[in-house]
Amino acid sequence: MSHQQYIESYLTPDTAIIDEICPAGEPWSKVIQHGQIFRIVDLEGNQAVDTLFFNAHAPQERYSASDTIRNQSNLYLTTNSKLYSNVGNILLTIIADTCGRHDTLGGACAAESNTVRYALEKFPMHSCRDNFLYALATEPIFNQLGMNKRDLPSNINFFMNVPVTESGDLTFSDGVSAPGKYVEMRAEMDVLVLISNCPQLNNPCNAYNPTPIRLLVWDSPCA
Repeated sequence: MSHQQYIESYLTPDTAIIDEICPAGEPWSKVIQHGQIFRIVDLEGNQAVDTLFFNAHAPQERYSASDTIRNQSNLYLTTNSKLYSNVGNILLTIIADTCGRHDTLGGACAAESNTVRYALEKFPMHSCRDNFLYALATEPIFNQLGMNKRDLPSNINFFMNVPVTESGDLTFSDGVSAPGKYVEMRAEMDVLVLISNCPQLNNPCNAYNPTPIRLLVWDSPCA
């Protein structure tokens, strides 16, 4: 099942309180406070952005792909999609989207999956799981919360195109994004976000050429 809702945001970058670039293939993390607006911009087009969300105060509550898919009866995310946690709370709501569809099933690339999908010699290649593990080990917020690799659930792949075939197989296809496309979310609680700006070179999720992304945060319009 698929639906697409293209809605542009009224917010402009000059009023953002955070405006950062995440280089190609690198991790990024931040706490987004309740009511704040968070935007991910695909600067050059067709760049997969593997993303995890946690309750910033109780990280055992985190994004749940199964709850999100079940509650909205849809495999894909777009405007008005609500991102549910593993205990049934709404972490964020997508309030604007100029791409139109985002993946919930493809997961994060890893050394092991690269060897299974592509070739044994791909094992040393940098991966999203490497980025997640590196951030958990080096960023103070994750250490303070006592988080480790056991806290990594299934992730969202923003801007990534993973059609499901009639037989139930997943296919990694050319992206549906383009330069400057973005997805924007409102935090429904204090949320810890962890991103891997995907370094994958073996399938078209990054057009075989990983590129930077832009991350922006605005204070709540009601603050």
